[in-house]
Amino acid sequence: MTRVEVAIVGAGFAGLAMAMALRQAGVESFTLIERAKSVGGTWRDNTYPGVACDVPSHLYGFANHPNPEWSGLYAEGDEIRAYLERVAELEGIDPTFDAPLLSAVWDGSYEIWRLHTGGSHPEVIEASALVLACGRLTEPAIPEIPGLESFPGPMFHSSRWDHDVDLTGLRIGVVGTGASAVQLVPEIARFAEVTLFQRTPAWIVPRDAHDYSDSDRAGFAADPAALARLRATLDAEGEARFASRSGDQDAAAAARAIALDHLHTHVRNPTLRAALTPDYAFGCKRVLLSDEFYPAIGSGAVTLEASALASVEGSTLIAANGTRHTVDALVLATGFAASRQPYAELVRGETETLDEHWSAGMTSFGSTAVSGFPNMFVLNGPNASLGHTSSVLMIEEQATYVAQALATRTGVLRVDPAAEAAYTAEIDTAAASTPWMTGGCNNWYVDDRSGRLTLLWPATVSAFRARLSAADGSEFLPTPVARGSL
Repeated sequence: MTRVEVAIVGAGFAGLAMAMALRQAGVESFTLIERAKSVGGTWRDNTYPGVACDVPSHLYGFANHPNPEWSGLYAEGDEIRAYLERVAELEGIDPTFDAPLLSAVWDGSYEIWRLHTGGSHPEVIEASALVLACGRLTEPAIPEIPGLESFPGPMFHSSRWDHDVDLTGLRIGVVGTGASAVQLVPEIARFAEVTLFQRTPAWIVPRDAHDYSDSDRAGFAADPAALARLRATLDAEGEARFASRSGDQDAAAAARAIALDHLHTHVRNPTLRAALTPDYAFGCKRVLLSDEFYPAIGSGAVTLEASALASVEGSTLIAANGTRHTVDALVLATGFAASRQPYAELVRGETETLDEHWSAGMTSFGSTAVSGFPNMFVLNGPNASLGHTSSVLMIEEQATYVAQALATRTGVLRVDPAAEAAYTAEIDTAAASTPWMTGGCNNWYVDDRSGRLTLLWPATVSAFRARLSAADGSEFLPTPVARGSL
């Protein structure tokens, strides 16, 4: 049995940020468990061709670990994973790997969280506090398509890419036109025949990617102040993008014009262009960045099937419009179960599981603490995602808030249900008039059980920082007697 002050679940950006924030606050008694065999989270799991970040690399990292060695404006997936491994090594963070969480239960008699882990490290962990840093892009969403199980060839989700399969020269069907598909389709079209099934077109703007030269990287390393200024500039540019994503009419019109010009420049066929033009508000769905997707479609290197995959008959894929395509391999670029977190059913608070508490959509106080779950915090969970800039900025703010709350607590921290309800009402009010709610699309930001915006924070990072900074402890119920910590 392991006894600690804090148990952290997950060793991606959020888990490492939490470990660093705890140490900064003087909390050394913690353990970090990870179900996989290495750190990295999303960037460990997603290894498909072309995987990269769509946030500028110098903004997509920890504030206290600037990286002058990023290869370009946008980092590739393996670079980000290597960065996280390096941060863990520099900080001396040593997670317990291959230790999936099997259950986490609040024991009110002893005022502890009792965790059971599996894998190659089965054990019981008792902790005064629990931090769920499990991410939101962890469990692939596999569509319910009649006959899918009958497909005889290689078939896998984009986040579980099978590198043992040689796709060279094959006919490949790709389902989905979200962020992963937009990156991987141009890459595999270089060596295979690709048919892309598009249910809904995306708004796509130029990525304008470029590499950093050796002299650029040397300059970043030699002048940390210049690197800090670059990060500040990228931060300001990211925050400025919020206007176009959230419904500001002028900003959205300008961004929409850029996206349409990008489409018209690379796709000359008017019928194909029409099929690729969204009919919903800019920002309603995630806005994608790509310099290569439209050229791949426009050149004929990729066959666009502007219809959803409706059924499968052996090797034949049948679109909703009746068109039939015979393929050798199938890639499901169909996203993740983001609005219903898979870890939630493993966590039991005072009276219910987290999944039950979130049965009508995720709720919280400060996108971080949940009523009915004492001394428990969630990073990158309810309303903590962003559609305009780096999510790492949000994670670091949450980690700081949690660390300060734990470092100064005098008893059990129980979120006042009224505080959670008030915060939820704030979110609903702020989201009500945004394109995410009114833009005429179905998006993964909104929980289909309640129709609420449960993933995105409907404001800027600076507003989130101010909101958490204003938290003065009154969000927690009074604790009459502190029974101490382990």
